[in-house]
Amino acid sequence: MFAQQEPVSTPPPDPYLNDPALYGAPSPLWSFMESVIGIVVMVFWIWMLIDCLRKDPDRFLWFWVILFFPPFGALIYFFLRWLPSNQFQLPEFARPFFRQRRLNELETAAMQIGNPYQFVRWGDALKDAGINQKSLEAYQQALAKEPDNLQALWGAAQIEMKFKEFETAQQRCKQILEADPEYKFGDVSLMYCKTVCELDSAEQAREELARHAKRWRQPEALYLLATLEAEAGDHQAARKTLQGMLLDINASPRGIARKFVRWKSKARRLLKRLPRS
Repeated sequence: MFAQQEPVSTPPPDPYLNDPALYGAPSPLWSFMESVIGIVVMVFWIWMLIDCLRKDPDRFLWFWVILFFPPFGALIYFFLRWLPSNQFQLPEFARPFFRQRRLNELETAAMQIGNPYQFVRWGDALKDAGINQKSLEAYQQALAKEPDNLQALWGAAQIEMKFKEFETAQQRCKQILEADPEYKFGDVSLMYCKTVCELDSAEQAREELARHAKRWRQPEALYLLATLEAEAGDHQAARKTLQGMLLDINASPRGIARKFVRWKSKARRLLKRLPRS
């Protein structure tokens, strides 16, 4: 009899053998995106190369950097040479990366030239960067050279308000207002009123804000005045002040009205809390 043969075992199929994700061609969308990105990079590289040859005083150095290190050479040139020379306004989130260089330039100019104008510019830049103590020192150096410099007085007063140095800030605001009551279109007068709120009685602060509001109908000033009127128990006057403030905001152009959304919301909340009688 014939010997019984054992069945031949077949190996399991490879699950990846016919996988189209591994062996198939790239999708048309991905190929299109790669082409677009390549074209954009090439156009950017050529643009930086041409700009360098036409405008940059150190063109011979930067030309070789852009030419032999694409695309990183073009990116380096764009951030270090093109942006500063074209006064391009960076988005707010990107400005801190380039702020220090600007601060160094202004500090160098202030120390070398030494006039009040340079110290005020340096102080303004430091204030915008949130470096308040050094900003105040820059304004103080400007005032040491020119005690009646309105820009330096205003900058120093703003920083001193942040530091809660209300008496010094009040003196500076008073000095500005004596020289130019229109300076900063009511902002100085409003800050003076705030110092009165901190240093003097509520009645004096109310009188000062009422005097200010007759000339400068700023929403913040009107809200502060209404708050003091409500605290004094004069609910009718507070309601009238708030309603007038809301009418002013609603009657203003849309772009200006958007800036006062916060005060509009606060005024409505305060109106709801005021007694009806």
